[in-house]
Amino acid sequence: MALALPATAAGVNPAPPRKAGEGLGPFHTLIIHGAILIDGTGAPPNGPVDIIIHDNIIADIREAARPGAVGAPPRALPPADHVIDATGQYVLPGFIDMHTHGGTPDKAPDLTYVYKLWMAHGVTTVRSVPLVFDDNALVSSEKARSAKNEIVAPRIFNYTTPCSSWKGGPCNTPEQGRAWVRWAAKNNIDGIKFFNFDPPEVMAAMLDEAKKEHLGSVAHLSQPGVARMNAIQAGRLGLGAVTHYYGHFESLLKGHQIQSFPNDYNYANEEDRFGEAAAIWDQTYEPGSKEWWDYLKEQKANHVDFDPTFTIYSAGRDLMRARNADWHPIYTLPSLWAFYQPSHQHHGSFFFDWTTEREVTWRRFYGRYMQLIHDYQSIGGRVTTGSDSGFIYNLYGFGYIQELELLQEAGLTPLEVVRSATLNGAMTLYDPKGEAPPMGEVTPGKLADLVIVPENPLANFKVLYGTGRLKLDEKTGKVGMSGGVRYTIKDGIVYDAKQLLADVAAMVEAQRKAGIGAGAPANLPAGTRPAVDP
Repeated sequence: MALALPATAAGVNPAPPRKAGEGLGPFHTLIIHGAILIDGTGAPPNGPVDIIIHDNIIADIREAARPGAVGAPPRALPPADHVIDATGQYVLPGFIDMHTHGGTPDKAPDLTYVYKLWMAHGVTTVRSVPLVFDDNALVSSEKARSAKNEIVAPRIFNYTTPCSSWKGGPCNTPEQGRAWVRWAAKNNIDGIKFFNFDPPEVMAAMLDEAKKEHLGSVAHLSQPGVARMNAIQAGRLGLGAVTHYYGHFESLLKGHQIQSFPNDYNYANEEDRFGEAAAIWDQTYEPGSKEWWDYLKEQKANHVDFDPTFTIYSAGRDLMRARNADWHPIYTLPSLWAFYQPSHQHHGSFFFDWTTEREVTWRRFYGRYMQLIHDYQSIGGRVTTGSDSGFIYNLYGFGYIQELELLQEAGLTPLEVVRSATLNGAMTLYDPKGEAPPMGEVTPGKLADLVIVPENPLANFKVLYGTGRLKLDEKTGKVGMSGGVRYTIKDGIVYDAKQLLADVAAMVEAQRKAGIGAGAPANLPAGTRPAVDP
C-alpha cells in the first residue's frame, strides 16, 4: 500500500479511521470464559474464572470450575453478545507504557504503525512524553480519537515539554512558567515532561503550579542540567517521576557533585554522551551504604516514582543482540532501520566505534542501576514500566516486553513486574488528578482493558513477544516460534493481536517495495520466521 504524505505540522500522519472489522465490539455483554486470572495487584494467578463485562465495565469475576474437580457440571454462562473461550489461557490487565514517543517523518511517518505494534503486545495505555514534539493539536486530536475508539490505538496521556505549542514565548521566568502550566491545563495536556534545561527556579514554579492544576510531572534529568537539578533536588520540589537513570546517580556521587568526564568530552557528540554516561557507575556511594538507603528513603517519602526504561539503553551492553533481534526483518520499517544506523544526525544512532570496553562498562552500570530499582521497590517505592522505543534498535511493542524481562533481571518477581506494568502505571497517571485509576487491575468496576495470552507469562515473559520465542517441539522434533499475545481488549473492543501484526508486516513490505529506507535487515532463515498470519 502507498504511504500517505505528511499531513501535520510534525510531519507525521494521524491514524486512519478504524475500519469495519478492526476489532470486535464493543458489546453490551462480553464474557471471557475459563481463563486463569493474573489481576495486576500482585495477587497470585487464580482460575479458571469467567469475567463478565457489561458495556466496557467488568461486572463480575466468578469461578468457572474448581481445578481438579471431577463430575461437577460446568457452570452455565449468562446470556452474552460475545464469548471468548479462554480455557487454559491467561488474562491480565492491559499493559501501560509510561515512556513513549510516536514516529517522525524520517523513521516512522505513520502513527498507525506505532499504535498497532503497541496494541499487538497488549499495551492499551501510553504516557506520551510527547507523542510528537511541539504539535499539541495533533496529540490532542489523537488522544480524543482514541478515547472515542475512532482509531486503533492505545489510550493516550498527553505529557509534553515546557512551553511547547503555545504562543506565549519562552519560559525563562517563574511567572512565564506558571502561565504556560495554566495554559496546558486548558489545552488537553495531562502532564509535563521536563528535560531540566530550564532554570531551577522556573522548574520549581512549574511543578508548584502543576500540582494546583492537577497535572502530572516526569523528568529526564539530562547531563546539561543535572549539575544544578539532580533527582533528589527535583524530588524535593515535588517532581512526580524520574524516567531513565539520569539524576539518580548524580544524587549519589561520592566526594563530588559533578560526574568526572574525560577532558575532551562533548555532549553534542552522541558517542561521548552515551559512551560516557555509564562510567558514573563506580563514582557513587556503594549499594547498601547509608547514603544509598538515605537517597531511596527520601525519594519514597517525597512520592517520586521511578520509571527505569532499562530496555532503551540495553544495546549499549550487547550491540550485536540488539541489531539481530528476531523481529527486525518483518516488523521494522526500512526507514526506521536506516534511522538506527550510526549517524551524527540521528538521536541515539551513536555506535560509531562501539567497543568491548564500552559494553563492559554498560554491563557494570546496569548491575548498579538494577540494584537501585530493586532496592527502591523493596522499601515500597513505586516502579513503573516504560520503553522509550523508536531509538537504539528498540522497536515499539517489542521493546516493552523486553523491559518486563529486564525488570525481572533487576530482581523483581514476575508478579511484581506485572504490577509495575499495570496497576503501578495506572496509579502514577491518576494520582495527580486525585482520582482512583479506572484501569490497571482486573476487578469489578474497572474498565475492560485486558490482555489474553495462550501461555503463562509469569513462567516466561518471552511468550508475550509478537514473534513468540524459539521452541523445540518435543513430539515432532521440529523447531518453531511459539507464543505471542492472542487478544488485546481496549475499552471492551476485542483486537486480534496476530492480525495487528500482519497489518504491521504489510506496512513494512510496502516500504520495501517502494524503495524507502536503506540497509533493511534480511529475512530470517526458513523455519524460524515468525508467523504473521492471523
